[in-house]
Amino acid sequence: MATRGKLEVDIELKSSADKFWKTIRESTEIFPKAFPHDYKSIEVLEGDGKAAGSVRHITYGEGSSLVKSSKERIEAADDEKKTVSYAVIEGDLLEYYKKFKGHIAVTTADNGCEVKWTAEYEKTCHEIPDPSAVKDFAVKNFLEVDQYIIQQAAS
Repeated sequence: MATRGKLEVDIELKSSADKFWKTIRESTEIFPKAFPHDYKSIEVLEGDGKAAGSVRHITYGEGSSLVKSSKERIEAADDEKKTVSYAVIEGDLLEYYKKFKGHIAVTTADNGCEVKWTAEYEKTCHEIPDPSAVKDFAVKNFLEVDQYIIQQAAS
């Protein structure tokens, strides 16, 4: 069994790519208010919380079973291409994975947008399972963001 791996998931959503991307980019403010069951707080420690080099401390809510806290550094962000890459640099997840990097890409689709989430990881040992729980949390979160955007448009 390999200790390094990659997970990918593509999700089709009803929101426009522009609105979804804007909500993801404003996650520091929006997520703790809109999804308190998933995010207790997101604190910007370095930078503006959006640009490459920014560091954010995320305290997760009861909706996250595996991880309660993490620090992420944004490695790259491109508003024109609607892509962001980040690395977990501290926190519970690193008890299981030596390295964990995520990438989000948002593209326009026929009836909304498509979000592609990719994670590259290196396990601390062979016995550690693939981070499927992290992937499931990301999918759930993207679906919740989509619902949030739809509800905001309706109100």
